Amino acid sequence: MKLGAKVMEHSPIHVRPVSRLMVVLVLLLVVVVSLLGWSPTAARPALPTTPMLTTGAVQPPASTTPIQHIVIMDKENRTFDNYFGTFPGANGTTTYTGTDGLRHTLNHQPDHLSGDISHSHPDFINAIDNGKMDKFSQILGAIQNGVDEADSQLYQEDLPKYWKYAQNFTLTDNFYSSVQGASFANHLWSIAAEADDVDGVPKCTLPCRLAQRWGCDSVASTLVEERHADGTIDKVFPCFNFPTLGDSLDAAGLSWKYYTPDYNKPGYIWSSYDAIDHIRNGPDWQTNIVNYANFLQDAQNGTLPAVSWLVQPTSVSDHAPQSVCAGENWTVQQINAIMNNPTLWPNTAIILTWDDFGGFYDHVLPPPGPNGQIMYGLRVPGIVISPYSKSTLVHGVNHVMYSFSSMLKMVEDNWTLPPLTDMDGTANSLMLTQDFRQTPLPPLPLNKRVCPRTPGPAPAPDAGDGD
Repeated sequence: MKLGAKVMEHSPIHVRPVSRLMVVLVLLLVVVVSLLGWSPTAARPALPTTPMLTTGAVQPPASTTPIQHIVIMDKENRTFDNYFGTFPGANGTTTYTGTDGLRHTLNHQPDHLSGDISHSHPDFINAIDNGKMDKFSQILGAIQNGVDEADSQLYQEDLPKYWKYAQNFTLTDNFYSSVQGASFANHLWSIAAEADDVDGVPKCTLPCRLAQRWGCDSVASTLVEERHADGTIDKVFPCFNFPTLGDSLDAAGLSWKYYTPDYNKPGYIWSSYDAIDHIRNGPDWQTNIVNYANFLQDAQNGTLPAVSWLVQPTSVSDHAPQSVCAGENWTVQQINAIMNNPTLWPNTAIILTWDDFGGFYDHVLPPPGPNGQIMYGLRVPGIVISPYSKSTLVHGVNHVMYSFSSMLKMVEDNWTLPPLTDMDGTANSLMLTQDFRQTPLPPLPLNKRVCPRTPGPAPAPDAGDGD
């Protein structure tokens, strides 16, 4: 099922009486449409032909809250239990069910692994094992140096800065990745509240696989899997044309930027707008898709746009087998740039999350989504950082259900923008993590830490679906 825009109800109006024949014809039409099926994608809003932001055709709407800037930081491949399973008051666990049906203590994960763990849609289905949640150890790459790293977790001392953010701002423990699979689809959800039923990553045969190009810049032979709600599967070129939040912001005259590595080398795998044809081949590509290194300067100068997405190089993404400490230090550096700017911190909200399960264990079976074939994925950590966040120390862990659509819903609520699909239209907004009546929280700049050096054998080979 391809999910489209929410159809709004209109106020009743008076019409002239109609003939009995006309009523019969209308009822017949309704029956025919019901029998044939109807895709709500037909109700998607039309794409703006001219970005109004550049023409000055509209006055940007005022925000409905003190928040003037929202930053979405999309990191890689962690479940809630993997990072916060031991967090007090959270729905976490320190044990897992093994293939023997018994409970075992989750292994203590080192700062960096020796290889990636596969995390494709089939890996997800096999690992959750019809709700038994007992076959993570069977995922390719799970066993490293004789240890089951799929069934492992990190502790507070391994993630002291992330825990500081979780304690002092809002930690959510019911935040689900949108798709049961790897990065590509979930990153698309972060910009559009849909992914055209994609459940995998773009693939082609060697040597093009080495180029790691995802999106409209993929080589011609590249295909990505779409798994629809009726169980049918398509393989399509990974270049789409559905509306995005960037289009909504353009139409409203609001500024936005997508900060990404290799912005001038099209095809970087986590640069989601590269997969949107009218963005990749339109004027926004030259003005709104920028080098990730510019984020620090823009934050320090107080020139962040209304909405920012920030993705990072693999080395600091938290993606296995990279150092978690190095990824945390990089995240701290970006957030410090906002917190240390007295003109920016008072009106900025940061959404810090991770894109998919990465092959790691989580004990909560996700609820079914509208496309029951691929939705929802496992829980991922979600932390909302702003002066108005409901501090976990005061309010406890936030247990409301969220998904990637909730991030877009927060933006739409803040500037009264229309929803893109039913998913963001009906999602619980991350605005629920905010309290604008409270005394604003002070900034919490943190120091980077010295990362551990873990000696070990040569890195294991790539697990096969490690993005």
